[in-house]
Amino acid sequence: MGTPEHQVSGEDGTWSPTPDGDQAVFWRNQATVLFDRIPLPVALCDAKGTILSANHAMASEWGTLVGRLVGRSARDLFSPTAERRLDPISEALRLRRRSRYPVEVSWCPAAGVERRGEMTIDVIGDVPDGPPNLLLILHVFEEPAAPPTAQTTGPGQTSDIEARILALAAAGCTSTHIATEVGLTADGVNYHLARLSRRWGVKNRTALVARAYVKGVLSPQAWPPAPAAAEPARGPADPPR
Repeated sequence: MGTPEHQVSGEDGTWSPTPDGDQAVFWRNQATVLFDRIPLPVALCDAKGTILSANHAMASEWGTLVGRLVGRSARDLFSPTAERRLDPISEALRLRRRSRYPVEVSWCPAAGVERRGEMTIDVIGDVPDGPPNLLLILHVFEEPAAPPTAQTTGPGQTSDIEARILALAAAGCTSTHIATEVGLTADGVNYHLARLSRRWGVKNRTALVARAYVKGVLSPQAWPPAPAAAEPARGPADPPR
C-alpha cells in the first residue's frame, strides 16, 4: 500500500495516484494538525518578527485566541534579557543562513505576573533564495508556587478563555461543542483542560469542574454555569437562582 503522498483511497476501496494539488493539501493539513498539538508554545514569524501563525499552547500562554496573535510582533510580546543575543539572528537573516539560536526572554501575560523562559529561534525557509522565516519555540522556566492569596485563589487565576471552557464543561458540553462556542478546535479545548488539570492537580473533568467552583472561577449561583466574573448583579427584587 502506498503512502498518502502517492495514493488515495477511492470510493470502491481501491488506491489511485494523488494529484499534486491534493498531495500538497494533504501534507499541509497534516502539518497544521501536528503544529496545533505540540505542547510547547510555538509561533511562525516572518523575517521581521510578525507572527504568521501560532499554536494553542502559545495562545494559552497569553490567555487569548490563536487568531488574535496573528499579525502581532513577537518583539512586542517577548523581551530578550540580553539585547545583544539577537545580533547573531540578524546576521543569519542577512546572510540567509539557516541555524538555531537560544535566547532568554521575559514577558507579562494577561495575568500580570512576569514570566521567564528560553526562546529557541530557528531561521527556516522553504525556498533557498526566498526570504527566510523564524520558528519560535518557547520553553517556560518553572517558577516557585505563589503563596495562597485572594488573587491566586479567585477568578483571576484563569484566563477568560479558560473560564469560558470550564463553564461549558460544567454544563456537560463535549469538547467539540465547547470548541464551536469559543472558537477553538477540539484539540485546543482539550489542551486547555489538560493544562488546567495539571495546574490544579486533578485527574478528570469532573474533578476539574469541582475545583473550579471551589476556587471561585465559576459562580455557584449561576445556571447554566457561568464564570464568576461574568455573573450579572442581582437587585433586591430578583429571585434567587
